[in-house]
Amino acid sequence: MITEVFEVAMLVSFAAAWPFNIIRSWKARTAKGSSLAFMVILEAGYIFGILNKFANDDADYVLFFYVFNFMLVLVNILIVLRNRRLDQEAGL
Repeated sequence: MITEVFEVAMLVSFAAAWPFNIIRSWKARTAKGSSLAFMVILEAGYIFGILNKFANDDADYVLFFYVFNFMLVLVNILIVLRNRRLDQEAGL
C-alpha cells in the first residue's frame, strides 16, 4: 500500500508540472526550446509503466495516473508539432 502512495505521489508531481509546460508551449507559438525526443521518451516510460501494471496483474487506481500523465505529454507533443509547423510557415 505504501509503495502505491509513493508511486502516485511521483506521478502527481509530474502531472502538476505538465500544465505549465503546455500553457507555455501554446503561448510561445514556437518549437524553439522544446524537445520532441524528450517527450517521446517520457511517453515510452509511461507506456512501460502501464504495461508493468498489467503484466503484474496490478491494474489498480494508480493506472489512472499513468494514463493521465501520458495524455498530458501527448497534448504537449501535439502542441510542439503545431509549433514546428508555425515555425516552418514563418521561415524559422
